[in-house]
Amino acid sequence: MQTSDGSPVPSLNLDDAATLLLQLEATDTADLAMLREALTDLAFENRVPLRAQPFVARAARVLGTIINGTAPDVPAAFADVSSAIDEAMQVSEGHAPAAERAVAQDPAPLAQHHVTLDRLPDDADRELLPDFITESNECVVHSEVALLQLEETPDDEEAVNTVFRAFHTVKGTSAFLGLARIAAFAHEAESLLSRVRDKEIAYTKGCADLSLRSADMLKALLVSVETALNGDGILPIPDGYDALLAALAGYDPQRDADGVRLSVAPVAAAMASANTASTNAASASKARVDSNADATIRVRTDRLDRMIDMVGELVIAQSMIAGDELFGAGKQHDLLRKVTHASKIVRELQDLSMSMRMVPLRATFQKLTRVVRDTASKAGKTVQLVTEGDDVEIDRNMVDVLGDPLVHMVRNAVDHGVEGPDEREANGKARLGVVHLHAYHASGNVVVELKDDGRGLHRDKIVKKALEKGLIDTDKGMSDSDVFNLIFAPGFSTAEQITDISGRGVGMDVVRRNLEKIRGRIDITSAPGKGTTFAIRLPLTLAVTDGMLVRVGDERFIVPLTHIHMSFRPEPAMLSTVVGRGEVVLLRGELLPIIRLHRLFDVAGAVQSPLDGLLMIVGDGDRRTALLVDDLLGQQQVVAKTLGDGLGKVPGVSGGAILGDGRVGLILDVTETVALAQSHEPHPARPDRYHAA
Repeated sequence: MQTSDGSPVPSLNLDDAATLLLQLEATDTADLAMLREALTDLAFENRVPLRAQPFVARAARVLGTIINGTAPDVPAAFADVSSAIDEAMQVSEGHAPAAERAVAQDPAPLAQHHVTLDRLPDDADRELLPDFITESNECVVHSEVALLQLEETPDDEEAVNTVFRAFHTVKGTSAFLGLARIAAFAHEAESLLSRVRDKEIAYTKGCADLSLRSADMLKALLVSVETALNGDGILPIPDGYDALLAALAGYDPQRDADGVRLSVAPVAAAMASANTASTNAASASKARVDSNADATIRVRTDRLDRMIDMVGELVIAQSMIAGDELFGAGKQHDLLRKVTHASKIVRELQDLSMSMRMVPLRATFQKLTRVVRDTASKAGKTVQLVTEGDDVEIDRNMVDVLGDPLVHMVRNAVDHGVEGPDEREANGKARLGVVHLHAYHASGNVVVELKDDGRGLHRDKIVKKALEKGLIDTDKGMSDSDVFNLIFAPGFSTAEQITDISGRGVGMDVVRRNLEKIRGRIDITSAPGKGTTFAIRLPLTLAVTDGMLVRVGDERFIVPLTHIHMSFRPEPAMLSTVVGRGEVVLLRGELLPIIRLHRLFDVAGAVQSPLDGLLMIVGDGDRRTALLVDDLLGQQQVVAKTLGDGLGKVPGVSGGAILGDGRVGLILDVTETVALAQSHEPHPARPDRYHAA
């Protein structure tokens, strides 16, 4: 380490620092800077005991205020530095620090002293703490990935070093900021990995459990710092902190036959609060790995979202200018050329701004690796997660919503889908179960497939349970897909035994509800004895929709391009009516039901006969449907807006968009529109409800 002028910092101990401090004044900035660097070196290089590091770090911070001229009271600041060094010396000699001595001398008001001890330091740099939380979450995410990798390949020295560096970084930074509890815990976790690195102990299952629990606890501790920072400064200590700290300090590999058993309360609630920060940290870390450190910058997400909203408003304004009647007359050729050039720039700006909010699914997939491991361990199974396509990117806001459904589905796949090792062996399968997670692009959507090689879904069991709950009267005429979709009903479960992992039927309905929030849908395919596949289809982003603008009477609707197969004007011989299915059109040997949008949304003045309008084929697979529209007005990329609290949720409509003439076009949710038509419940709203003001 060097001083500000480039010369090496003298190696000082605490006695030297205390003596030098007595000889300095506020004007001796060069010597004060040297002393500050020496104290920082003491704290970070572990040249003083762990419990003394926060006091040394505090002395360095206060010296910084003296050097920068920001200390409100210079004599008091010098006294504070001297007191901190004195405390560090006493702790180094084995004495308790002042706060703990006060508790020992006055044990009655113990709770009061406990609150004092569990607060953010009075001199904590609150501007640095948010960066500390983000950086530390990033370190913990990296350590968790390396720990899971290390469990598969215990001899991977690089993975050990990755975890060691992560814990060491958290320890050093938290000690510098005066967060003694985090520093102490990170030190013990680091020490365990140090023993693995130095070949003193092997990285066994018990060691892996303990290390992963340590990563969880660090996440919970970081959440407590965030809570204190945003609240009254009190640091809530997660349940199980002391037990886990003692287990780390007293870890004995000789008692590791069945793994470490700790009665540590779960920290899932705190983990949930840290999920978003972990995802963003992992994404930011990936960006730094792929490019130079100087080429990236952290941006607050609310500012990024605001910028994207403003770009969306710019796109709307540009489309209104380009759609002005002045250009339609064709008399302003130069102006038209300039507006067309501006439209191209705005479109590129929009694409660029949207790409800034796209993040890879890598961080989400990495978390699921841990979920599979822990769930399989609890269920007494051996299951491997295989991931593919984790570099596929989707909107950051969608990643946040997608996380919880995937966690629940993965737990169900491991707990209910994959059989136990003995059952698999009896059925001629490998004892190791496999859960495959695959993300890829298809037809403008992102598809996330979750596949297991387990026992599969049993139609008869699902039908029996659905009949018992009164969900259906009979399964006649229901396809396998229709039957499998019954598992999304609230409270539906065919599990014969309820576990602490799943089986209560309180999750799959939440999965579908969360996916519907981001305009996603989920399809199920399964074969008894061979496994189940859940395919989640998501739009790339929620902010922009590529759609076909269609006219129905006096109204205009936007149909997302990803759902459109083709449009055509039918011949009389192609149209017929089938009992139980209503109007249908015969297209290439396939009978497709016809949905009249003007009846569904009560639109006046629309074309009544399909022979006078157009049929638009939407959907996919065996769910294709023909929408009757008056005319196609052209393809457009529109900025999607919610309908607002005044209208709320309108069945069959996912949002609206401001068109070039200032009117509003409704964006159809094709899946909901088809379901609405099949339920024979036309929308009650009058057409004037949809007109723009």
